[in-house]
Amino acid sequence: MTLDPISILMFGLIAVLIFFMFRNGKKRQQAMQELQNGLRPGAEVMLQSGIFGTIESIDEDENRATVRSGTTTLIVHRNAISQIITPVESADEAEQTTASFAPDDDPEFGERLAKGAPSDAAPASDETTEGTGETTERPDADDQTDGQNPKA
Repeated sequence: MTLDPISILMFGLIAVLIFFMFRNGKKRQQAMQELQNGLRPGAEVMLQSGIFGTIESIDEDENRATVRSGTTTLIVHRNAISQIITPVESADEAEQTTASFAPDDDPEFGERLAKGAPSDAAPASDETTEGTGETTERPDADDQTDGQNPKA
């Protein structure tokens, strides 16, 4: 039996499909594990039904979570929690995250910085029209005579 190029291509596509199926399954398992690990009292969550609430307690033995939504307290299965809206960080995690961030000294959106000049220096030759990305040239003092622009 000889293998033609189309058969080889079909087997290759099936192998790629199987690879992506396993990869997707692992990603889902990892996301579910992270969700379950993040369930702590005080975390704001959303249930699969769309109800928002705050976790009051978790019963690991029976896989139940007590969720407070407004003035109502609900006891739900842990798998009914679809996502964590506001995670609760422990004191150690909060100190680590605040110590690792640098101050925000990035330029504003659309702000130009001249090379070798301080950050608050404006460009000398061109101005950018805000929001449009168009540049207009500034007329020099030599080119203007009595308020008229000879370039126009």
